[in-house]
Amino acid sequence: MDASVVVVGAGPAGLMLAGELRLAGIDVTVLERHAGRTGESRGIGLTIGTMEVFDQRGLLRRLGDYETSGMGHFGGIPLDMGVLGAFHEAAKTVPQSVTEEALEAWATELGADIRRGHAFVSYEETGDGVTVTVRHEDGEDRLRARYLVGCDGGRSTVRKQAGFDFPGTAATTEMLLADLRGVDLEPRMTGQHTDGGFVMVAKLPGGIHRIIVGEHGVPPRKRTGPPEFAEVADVWKRLTGIDIGHAEPVWVSAFGNASRQVTEYRRGRVLLAGDSAHVHLPAGGQGMNTSVQDSHNLGWKLAAVLRGDAPEELLDTYHSERHEVGRGLLANTRAQSLLILGGEESVPLRDVLAELVRIPGVSRHLAAKVSGLDIRYDMGGGSSPLLGRRLPHLPLTVEGRATSSTELLRTGRGVLLDLDDTAVLRRRAQPWRDRVDIVTATPGDVPADSPLAGASAVLLRPDGYVAWAAPGSHLGLSGALARWFGPALGQR
Repeated sequence: MDASVVVVGAGPAGLMLAGELRLAGIDVTVLERHAGRTGESRGIGLTIGTMEVFDQRGLLRRLGDYETSGMGHFGGIPLDMGVLGAFHEAAKTVPQSVTEEALEAWATELGADIRRGHAFVSYEETGDGVTVTVRHEDGEDRLRARYLVGCDGGRSTVRKQAGFDFPGTAATTEMLLADLRGVDLEPRMTGQHTDGGFVMVAKLPGGIHRIIVGEHGVPPRKRTGPPEFAEVADVWKRLTGIDIGHAEPVWVSAFGNASRQVTEYRRGRVLLAGDSAHVHLPAGGQGMNTSVQDSHNLGWKLAAVLRGDAPEELLDTYHSERHEVGRGLLANTRAQSLLILGGEESVPLRDVLAELVRIPGVSRHLAAKVSGLDIRYDMGGGSSPLLGRRLPHLPLTVEGRATSSTELLRTGRGVLLDLDDTAVLRRRAQPWRDRVDIVTATPGDVPADSPLAGASAVLLRPDGYVAWAAPGSHLGLSGALARWFGPALGQR
């Protein structure tokens, strides 16, 4: 084999997956058709869920200076994200280009082979792997790998080559985007409705303003490339009365409200992650953030199978967990599309929702949804509210040293947190010590209303989700360890 895994696409999903695989010791080659980074800002924020993921891998420091915000929105309706009580706030000033640069540096330092100017052409699947054909300036090569993962975006060549079904709805309208220098516009972070459409303004680093405009009732145009800036400026002036024609465009693009999702995230030795698997209106930057979390979920599972720690069936949980997340993503972005892009007929809906978000339970529900904090995976049932959720940041003391649950996950291994100094529990986990860190820890102050209150032990998967908790899990500790980390030592 030339590599254990070939990843197509060096965007956030592909680079996150490459880093996760290398963290677990798996060799990976990333193919990117562009010869260099585009430098395009694209997605401009990290949700609270992705901030937690990046913190778990020690990546936040690589982002440089960034601003955070305790506010968000659902379809342009402002939301107070503080109701979640999360350890992090969302990052609002991190362009996708910075995110990609940080992820590429991390993956490269870990030993990932990233080949720019190498375009995926086709593949053939054999019994024990895949043969990938790659085109570059010197001709074509063929790479042999155990698995192929398509992270090559909404127009994914891997998805088309592998024959994945991609049902959904086509775009009915489009929005125009421009990143500009030389203008000073009042921020409209959650957007603003005008008589003829929708406008938004966000300030980016380096004195750049991002504007987004969309006119009601205007169908999407068939384009072979990005729109001209003059078209964006004309729509902006019609909707706001402000002339921005003198500005310097840094990046101009258009996007629609198409909504599609593949029916399966895995077909044999081919898997999809990120926009290759789902496309939708990019409301609140959820697409890029969901893509990163797809790869965070897939990486450790693929590594466990390749190392021989776990059976191949573990990969089926990638589909069962992330397809459901993607389905929910499409549902909430379609709802937001009606709120953002609808005309006069949507005004009553927006008014009613603005009233509903004043109810704490409604506000918390929507804030968790757009933050990626509403995710709960099936861990076999039980009464513990921790089961299936990512463990909130928990300060800990281990052997007299201050640390946290987040820091313990930096190695990408599983973690058994013994919070009650139970020797029997630690002995039971010993047969999995090659894959799971067994840590006796004293937690910091835990509020009485916290889901952690009363917990004596917690088993964390490498992605930070709680696979088992005591008390309150139907599945025993040994069963949970075997389910997520494979057979015990000596039983493989």
